[in-house]
Amino acid sequence: MNEAFLPFAVPCIGEEEINEVVNTLRSGWLTAGPKTQQFEQEFSTYVGMPYALTVNSATAGLHLALEAIGVGAGDKIITSPYTFTATAEVARYLGADPIFVDIDRQTFNIDTKKLAHALATTTGIKVISPVHFAGQACEMDTILALAKQYQLKVVEDAAHALPSQYKGRLIGQFGDVTAYSFYATKTVTTGEGGMIVTANPEYAKRMKIMRLHGISRDAFDRSSSSLPSWYYEVVAPGFKYNMSDIASAMGIHQLRKAEALRQRREAIAKQYTEGLQGLPLTTPYVAPDNVHAWHLYVIQLTLEALKIDRNLFIERMKMERIGTSVHFIPLHIQPYWKERYGFEPEDFPIAYDVYQRAVSLPIYPDMTDAQVERVINATRRILTGALR
Repeated sequence: MNEAFLPFAVPCIGEEEINEVVNTLRSGWLTAGPKTQQFEQEFSTYVGMPYALTVNSATAGLHLALEAIGVGAGDKIITSPYTFTATAEVARYLGADPIFVDIDRQTFNIDTKKLAHALATTTGIKVISPVHFAGQACEMDTILALAKQYQLKVVEDAAHALPSQYKGRLIGQFGDVTAYSFYATKTVTTGEGGMIVTANPEYAKRMKIMRLHGISRDAFDRSSSSLPSWYYEVVAPGFKYNMSDIASAMGIHQLRKAEALRQRREAIAKQYTEGLQGLPLTTPYVAPDNVHAWHLYVIQLTLEALKIDRNLFIERMKMERIGTSVHFIPLHIQPYWKERYGFEPEDFPIAYDVYQRAVSLPIYPDMTDAQVERVINATRRILTGALR
């Protein structure tokens, strides 16, 4: 009898989240309200930043951050091509252009030596946007030093990085603005949603206004204000980026579990790393002074030793009834970015090579040790049977 299909990702939702959502539904307040305010306050305390604002996606958070900083037509942001398109597309929303810098082969994060070269040879850059791939923190000391040298702002894409740490500090405490994702597969989830944090009161004020149509008072503020409940002021052409109380109700309890969920992911990662030794692949690198969030566990196949490529490996894992994925298809080979900027695959050779070898294995807190062993054994069978 065939084993049940093991999915690539499953959200870890407990009775606490379910009960909080039910209570919210019964409260009659479904949009951004008291639960959202509570989630923001608890997140601010957790990360250690004075301002935390919920949004309906990390994409929205990145967009609001760039807009608040003043990124506009003709400006440039510098980032990695080895990321989801949201990191770069938010620049285009504002008429700006992304400048890509290739990645470090070990970490899959932006290569800071190449970043330094790009900054020295490119004009018009306003923002550095590092991506903490898979939950491995970027080299923030170097990035912040370069930002200071060139008088740039830092907007961190921390979609994978809760609760990652860099040299003893949580990601979120470094850049001018940091955006997190709470998508269904992320380390902390609200189904859809995100959070932005900053220490800058002017950025916080601007992002709060712009996330809800440019209205100067959100719905919850209006309900508790001395002004008439119907009164509001539109002070800018804003967006519809607010989070609902239903999502925030989940987020409150997911945040309280964040470290416990991370520890389980870390245990799975260690089980993989030990169990995959001796195979023609490279397991993820972890910087010794960092804490990895383990949103993803990405192996790189040693294709030179194999008779199969990455795509065929994924198909054979599917035949074993195991879900996998690929993170990421580099932006410079995606049609929009390739056609707009005239990129060739070889323009960012490390990102392109890593992509051809990369496979993301299942990693989520509800996986049992037996299921992790099942993935290890299937990987071992496929790769040992495909040796040259």
